[in-house]
Amino acid sequence: SVPLSRPMVAAGGGFVAGQVPSPKSNATPAGLEQTDRGDKAVMGMKLAYWMYTGPAHIGTLRVASSFRNVHAIMHAPLGDDYFNVMRSMLERQRDFTPVTASIVDRHVLARGSQEKVVENITRKDKEDKPDLILLTPTCTSSILQEDLSNFCKRARESTNSDVILADVNHYRVNEHQASDRTLAQVVSHYLDKAKKEGRTVGKSEKPSANIIGTFTLGFHNAHDMRELKRMLKDMGIETNLVVPEGASVHELENLPKAWFNIVPYREVGLMAAEYMEKEFGTPYVDICPMGVTETARFVRSIEALLKPQGHDFDFGRYIDEQTRFVSQSAWFSRSIDCQNLTGKRAVVFGDATHAAAMTKVLVKEMGIKVAWAGTFCKHDADWFREHVSGLCDEVLITDDHTQVGDMIARAEPAAIFGTQMERHVGKRLDIPCGVISAPVHIQNFPLTYRPFLG
Repeated sequence: SVPLSRPMVAAGGGFVAGQVPSPKSNATPAGLEQTDRGDKAVMGMKLAYWMYTGPAHIGTLRVASSFRNVHAIMHAPLGDDYFNVMRSMLERQRDFTPVTASIVDRHVLARGSQEKVVENITRKDKEDKPDLILLTPTCTSSILQEDLSNFCKRARESTNSDVILADVNHYRVNEHQASDRTLAQVVSHYLDKAKKEGRTVGKSEKPSANIIGTFTLGFHNAHDMRELKRMLKDMGIETNLVVPEGASVHELENLPKAWFNIVPYREVGLMAAEYMEKEFGTPYVDICPMGVTETARFVRSIEALLKPQGHDFDFGRYIDEQTRFVSQSAWFSRSIDCQNLTGKRAVVFGDATHAAAMTKVLVKEMGIKVAWAGTFCKHDADWFREHVSGLCDEVLITDDHTQVGDMIARAEPAAIFGTQMERHVGKRLDIPCGVISAPVHIQNFPLTYRPFLG
């Protein structure tokens, strides 16, 4: 237990931080909202000791650290490089590429940053020989108005590695949005590069799929991927690539071999899947297979893609067998434990994917009343409302943890399903809480096999 008065470090956000006010040139007038995915209005300075999503550079670093042999360099003041500590503390994999911080100090402020950044990039290229060096902007580099794209251009002249500047606006996107954009940027870079060099690949002989969006510090991502691979194998479908976790950037040119893409989490992977659909005509499935009904819908959507292409498999029988004989959901819904909750009130809060999926599981499969469901993914508010409307009495869209705590206290639910913060709120109010979404702490990086999907 971590007292609320103390700083907390949690994966996918939750870090003690203050949001630096944006320069006037980047400010968005009050009331003006961006319509593009990944953009949001900037509303002045906000000091907080808990954030559901971290700053944009954390999202970029999570993507870079997930790939094999990709090195991220961030131009930031001392102390902003806490990502290495967070990654090594929470994740179970021992072998990962650490992030390098190009420290902004008084000498840099006096002389400018170009010399130091280029020197760090060329040094890392010689020392580690990475396939890709990803330079990520931070709030500091934005305030100093540094021309990082020119720094990358200069560095490319003296390196063997590819050098890319992460294309994220640090003031307009959060951690999840930056992850989505950075992954799409890396995927498009290597697919465009292969196309220009005349390297094209055809579709695989047998049905195959890419799984896009599993990466470091994700909520039970490694467990979910094992389960999805197992499901695909059961249906006679090969797994072409899992991106970015454990993948090499040189493997990305093989992405078009797959017959379709799977995007299990809305927060990361959609932009890459949309790019592949536009450029290569590769369809994608973005249904999160969490719970019996949504898993069945996920399988049927795969059937709709593969049946017209001649894949001979009895998907209906597979759904029936999995639902009746493999899934424990039907048994649990009849158990004493679940019947004690029947008709009781619960509340749900988390990222859009997990909060919407959990609401459907509770209401449709277990007969539990959801007083309200909410998400901190404000950029995905419309999708979330569409998927939980009619399943709960009220919908909450906010990234203010105090408002969430007040709503929980007012509802007086029998159970809470939320993030690490809602777990603390539950302890304070003596209400049991099940953690179903990032940001989370070490107890939600279990060594045992605990998939949420499938």
